[in-house]
Amino acid sequence: MRTVWTRRLSVTVVVLAVAGYGLAAARFGPALSGTGVAQAAVTRASAAPAVRPQSLTVATNAGQVFGRTTGLVDQFLGIPYAAPPVGRLRWQPPQPVRPWAGIRSALSYGSRCAQLASTNGPRFDTENCLTVDVYAPAVIPAGGGLPVLFMINGGDLENGAGDQHDGSLLAQQAQMIVVSFNYRLGPFGFLTLPGLTAARSAVNGNFGLLDMEAALRWVRLNIAAFGGNPRAVAIDGESAGADAVCALLASPPAAGLFSRAILQSSGCVSESAATARQNALALAARAGCTVPARAASCLRAKPEATVLNASAGYVPQFVSGGPELPIAPAPAIAFGRFTKVPIMVGTNRDEGRPLAAAAAFWTHQQYVQIVTFVFGATLAPAVLKEYPLSDFPRPYQIAYALAAELTDSGVIDGIGGCAEQNLAGEFVRDGAPTFFYEFDDRNAPPLSNNIPPGYQDGAGHAEELAYMWPSFTNGLSFYAELTGAQLELSRQMIAYWGAFTRNGSPAAFFQPPWQSFGSQVLMSLQPGGQSREIFGISFAQEHHCAFWNTVGRSAEGVPGTGAAGQLLRHARAWARWLTGLGE
Repeated sequence: MRTVWTRRLSVTVVVLAVAGYGLAAARFGPALSGTGVAQAAVTRASAAPAVRPQSLTVATNAGQVFGRTTGLVDQFLGIPYAAPPVGRLRWQPPQPVRPWAGIRSALSYGSRCAQLASTNGPRFDTENCLTVDVYAPAVIPAGGGLPVLFMINGGDLENGAGDQHDGSLLAQQAQMIVVSFNYRLGPFGFLTLPGLTAARSAVNGNFGLLDMEAALRWVRLNIAAFGGNPRAVAIDGESAGADAVCALLASPPAAGLFSRAILQSSGCVSESAATARQNALALAARAGCTVPARAASCLRAKPEATVLNASAGYVPQFVSGGPELPIAPAPAIAFGRFTKVPIMVGTNRDEGRPLAAAAAFWTHQQYVQIVTFVFGATLAPAVLKEYPLSDFPRPYQIAYALAAELTDSGVIDGIGGCAEQNLAGEFVRDGAPTFFYEFDDRNAPPLSNNIPPGYQDGAGHAEELAYMWPSFTNGLSFYAELTGAQLELSRQMIAYWGAFTRNGSPAAFFQPPWQSFGSQVLMSLQPGGQSREIFGISFAQEHHCAFWNTVGRSAEGVPGTGAAGQLLRHARAWARWLTGLGE
């Protein structure tokens, strides 16, 4: 989704020229049409005594808010959870919101945080953006206590927003509270410069991570007023949002703010403080702050638009070494230094296929060149032998082979195949109850129309989102494109996510059983009632894990080809290499 191939998309769009991939974030429409307060009144009037209506006026710790209803789901949108991070509060940890008098409207989303135009939507030029959105069943059990799903949007930590995740469908079908929110992005949320802030809790510039923790504290303080249980909060994220879940698991200040964690296509990536400072100084220079010793003060004096303009090409990352993230997420998980809660982790069967579509018409020489560039001259021959073109259907053999290599190796920020299975195994080894899945609808609606005729997008990156979040902006919805069999899978996934949020296990009534990955089985999510458990060894065989697991680990601890992952994450050399391709 990021659209949703967040940084993975932004980097590889340059690499593979997948123009228009991930229009998902700009195409989804509302999950539920509003049926009006009158219908809500009828629904509530007929409710049994064991339930009570959810009031549209709710008191928070900063003041009362007034929401709206669809008749089935109440929505409270654009509620501030922290003070606007503007002026002297730019590049500072989030501060408490100033209480308001009277009743504040919560009828519309708050502004997205400052971001450049992308496949996730248009440019936004405001830093006043720290808001939460709450979705609750219109009629809830007396006393409330519903489980809470806290969704972190993807977007490479540089674009996207909570308004992409309308939780109405989940709230209605799973009978839980859903929270989405905005956090600071790009250079405003992730910038490491000495002297930028005096706050010890943000010495490495993880302001966006601190925003996430502030929003979770808002949930702990306020969600009971909306009918939720603050002791049953599941944090969920996809792609960069899943990386954020990894960071929260590894962040000591976040301990106790959630009781479950869901990671959809996560690589748990981060970077060193030294690399982050180098990238920040390069951004400052583009903004006109060319003296390193004065870069922080110079940049702070720049208008928001100037900083945002200079962020083109900037790759924000979580940075370890400070109190909010003392150990990088991947090593923290590998060494068991994370919050032990029930965990659901998963991947899509064909994560790399949308990205590899641009290789559909490459020559064999071009294919060999890029495999050599990505995996290195030493490893490339073995990769080419492991994935012979004869194993893939014509006419797009090269694209499918490259897609399989990208998916299975985890070179794209540690996402896909073997990397995800290894991550699940690390959680199990460290004592966290862990449930592993593979989204396997190979006819899922593609996130782009810009694919060659007849090219099979498969179960590509982010394509599971439409099954639970039919709510991306601009009035279009992939949810509306789902067949009857796919809608059955949608209901099934919502049941699993709801059960996990409620109980810490995805076991759901009338659904196929789903055991812990400690039993070395995972759930294959398929349409038409075909979801079933499969053995981990079968998954490993399909994704060539015996091969990829011999490659080793990168400095960040990401399984797979570390050097290639570094290139894909950081090297603008991809663009330079492609510019010279075929010359």
